[in-house]
Amino acid sequence: MKGELSKTPLKSVLLYARPYMHFLVLGLLFAVVSVTLTLYAPILTGQGIDLLIGKGDADLDGLVPILVRLGIIAGVTALSQWLMSLCTNKVTYLTIRDIRNDAFRHLHTLPLRYIDSHPHGDILSRVITDMEQISDGLIMGFAQLFTGVVTIVGTLGFMLSVNVKITLVVVVITPLSLFVARFISKNTFRLFKDQSVTRGELTSFVEEMTGNQKVVTAFCHEKDSYERFSEINSRLGKISAKAVFFSSLTNPSTRFVNGLVYTFVGIFGALSVVSGSGLTVGQLSCFLTYANQYTKPFNEISGVITELQSALASAKRVFELIDEKSESSDSDLDELVSCEGNVEINDVSFSYDPAIPLIEGLDLDIKKGQRVAIVGPTGCGKTTFINLLMRFYDVTGGTISIDGKDIRTVKRRDVRKQYGMVLQETWLKSGTIAENIAYSRHDATREEIVAAAKSAHADSFIRRLPEGYDTVISDDGANLSQGQKQLLCIARVMLMIPPMLILDEATSSIDTMTEIRIQRAFAKLIRGRTSFIVAHRLSTIISSDMILVMSKGKIVEQGTHEQLLENRGFYYDLYMSQFYNEEDE
Repeated sequence: MKGELSKTPLKSVLLYARPYMHFLVLGLLFAVVSVTLTLYAPILTGQGIDLLIGKGDADLDGLVPILVRLGIIAGVTALSQWLMSLCTNKVTYLTIRDIRNDAFRHLHTLPLRYIDSHPHGDILSRVITDMEQISDGLIMGFAQLFTGVVTIVGTLGFMLSVNVKITLVVVVITPLSLFVARFISKNTFRLFKDQSVTRGELTSFVEEMTGNQKVVTAFCHEKDSYERFSEINSRLGKISAKAVFFSSLTNPSTRFVNGLVYTFVGIFGALSVVSGSGLTVGQLSCFLTYANQYTKPFNEISGVITELQSALASAKRVFELIDEKSESSDSDLDELVSCEGNVEINDVSFSYDPAIPLIEGLDLDIKKGQRVAIVGPTGCGKTTFINLLMRFYDVTGGTISIDGKDIRTVKRRDVRKQYGMVLQETWLKSGTIAENIAYSRHDATREEIVAAAKSAHADSFIRRLPEGYDTVISDDGANLSQGQKQLLCIARVMLMIPPMLILDEATSSIDTMTEIRIQRAFAKLIRGRTSFIVAHRLSTIISSDMILVMSKGKIVEQGTHEQLLENRGFYYDLYMSQFYNEEDE
C-alpha cells in the first residue's frame, strides 16, 4: 500500500484506523442505542397525545408512566451519545497520531535532495496544519456518519411500522436530496486541494520571513515582504471563499428538498386522519417527527461534506509526503564500527541536475591523520564534496572508500558516525546547554560535557549564564551570540571525538582572540585524526598537510601552502587577492 496512499486518501486513512476498529464498533453500538431510543421517544409522545385528545376526560394517570419512560430514555440517550463521541474521538486522535508519527519518521528517511528541493514551510504545513484539517474532518465525519446511517435506517423501520404508504412518499423523494448533495460536493475537492496548497505556500513564506527578519529589516524589504504576503494571503482568501461558498450550497439545497418531504408527509398524513383510514392524530405527530429526523441526517452529512473534502485534500498532501521514496535500505549492508581514517576517492562524478555536470573525474588519496583543506570560489563544489563524504548524497560515478571499503557498501549511520562535523550555520535544539553539547553523545557524564566545553573555550561564558549548564535556550539559540552558538557546536564535536573531522568554516563567527584559542584546541583534537577543512580565509589553513584547490567541481591544484604559492597558479591568485584585500581593510 505504501507508495499509493495519496491516490486513495480516504482508503488510506481507514487503513490507519484499522487497529482501532474496536473503538469504531463500540461507537457504532452506542450510536444504535442512542438512535433507537431517540426514535422510540416519538411513539411514546404520540401515545401521550392520544391520551390527552381522546373522547371524554384526558387520561392523566396513563400519562405518568409515559413521562417516566421518556425521562429514562433521555438519560440513557445522553449517556450513549457521550460514549459514542468518546469512542469516535479516540479513533480520530489515535489515527492522526499514527499518521503524524509516520510522516515525521519518514522525513528522516528521505534523501537530502527532497529536503533541499522543497520549501521547509510547505513540509511544516503538511505535518502540522494539514494534519489538523484531517483531524477536524474525521471527528465530525465519524460522528455524523455513525448517527446518520443508523438514524436513516432506524427511522425507515419505525415509519414502515406506522404507515407504509406515507413512508413510500418519503423514500421516493429522498434520492433528489442525495443527487443535489453529490452534484455540489463533487466539485469541492479540487477547490479544497488548491486551498491546502496555497496555505502551505503561505506557511512557507511566513517561516522564511520570520526566520530571516533581521535581513529583511536590514535591507528595508518590509514593504516588499508585506506585499508578497498580502498577495499570497489574498489568493488564499479567494480560493477559500470559493471553496466554502460552493460547498455551503449543499446544506440549504438539501434542506429545501427535506422541506418538500416534510410538506408531503404533512399533507398525506392529514388527509389520512380526516378520511379515517386508521391514522390517529398522535400517530401523525409521531410520523412528522420521524420525517424530520429522517431528513436531518442528510442535512448533517451534507454539512460535514465541507470538512470531509477539506480533510481528504489535506490527507492527499500528507500521504504524498509519506509516499515519497526513501533512501535505499541499507539494513543488509556491512557495519563499520571503527576506522583508521584513510579515505580514497576514485574517479568520482556527481551532479544535482544530470544536465549540469558539477564534479567530474575527482581522484584523491588521503592517509590517516592528514589535515586536508578545501578552498575555492563559491559554487566550486566544496560543500558538495562534504555531502558526498557523509553520504548525504551518493556519487553518480566512481567510488569513495574508507579504509578500503566503498561507503555505499556500509550502513549510512556507520559512515556518519566516523565524522564529527561543525558547520558554518549553527544548529541548536530547545533544551539546556548541557543537552545541546551532549547531542553527539547521549550517555556523556556532566564531567565529560564540562571538559568538552573547556576544550572549546565555551566553559567561561556558559558559567556566566543564569543557570550555567542548565540554562535553557531556544531552538535557534536567540538568547546567545553567533560566536557562542558556534562554540557550543564545536564543544559538541569535541565531546564526540570521532576518527575524522569535517570543519566547514567552523570559526567564521568567532572573534580573532577566541579563534586563536579554538585553533589551538583543534590542533590538539585533530592530532592523529583525518580532518577536512573547508575555508574561505586562507590564513586559517596555511599549516594543512594538503590543500585542495577546487574550481567548477574539479581539483585544479593540490599540495602544501608553500608548494602552491611556488606554482603561482589558481591558489596563488586566490591567496594574493585575499591577502591584499585584508591589507586594504
